[in-house]
Amino acid sequence: MNRTLFAKELRANLFVSFIIVAVLAMYIGVIVSMYDPELGESLDAMMQSMPEMFAAFGMATQATTLLDFMLNYLYGFLLTIFILVLILVMVNKLMVRYLDRGAMAYLLATPNSRTRIALTMVGVLATVLVGLMVATTALEMGFGEALFPGELDMQALLQVNAGLLALWLAMAGLCFLSACLFSNATAALWVGGGLNILFFLMQMASQVGDKFEFLENVNPLTLFDYYGLAAGDASAVGGAVALAAGAAVLFAAAVAVFDRRDLSI
Repeated sequence: MNRTLFAKELRANLFVSFIIVAVLAMYIGVIVSMYDPELGESLDAMMQSMPEMFAAFGMATQATTLLDFMLNYLYGFLLTIFILVLILVMVNKLMVRYLDRGAMAYLLATPNSRTRIALTMVGVLATVLVGLMVATTALEMGFGEALFPGELDMQALLQVNAGLLALWLAMAGLCFLSACLFSNATAALWVGGGLNILFFLMQMASQVGDKFEFLENVNPLTLFDYYGLAAGDASAVGGAVALAAGAAVLFAAAVAVFDRRDLSI
């Protein structure tokens, strides 16, 4: 890993990361503040009146604790698909734009191998996602403890967020591999991004009814079972480990592809 390049790219991606953290802080604060047994009954009534819509966004479980409430209204959609926006922005800045504008030639002209350059970009991407997870966890714990002292199961939250980080890294690995595979900038950015969006749409469809339930069997997002992780279920932990292993494989494949790719620069 090249420390100079790492520091440069990390600084270049801090602004958009801070924006994402600010938006997450707003949403997490609002969701946690909404935790109220009486409001929960109202939401349950809405859920029963529109079960398909709530199920599509992963909000079909009745919440009895603060952690359940957060899992229901944060993890089914916001903390999964929303992070994809940051991943796409970063992959574009770290790899796609360099290749599309021919600026990669300047990096390759330095005494750094392709593998070292690619690993540096992977390091920046992973570091930002880990930092974002630390910030997200701190926000959840902070708001939970400030508004409802002693109500939040911290250990279970950490278990869920470890699995969520594995999911983020797997999503990022797929996008980064796409960026290294394709020479066309649009394809490089949106093949990986489009596949992630497709997986989310498949998950939404599979949760609506039995007709599309089979989609769960071919969707890697199914490996992220946040309720199972909160309960310490062995199969949910295995799914999170599989996502982490998949992320490592995708990043390794991306580095190997970039190392052997014919670059027109």
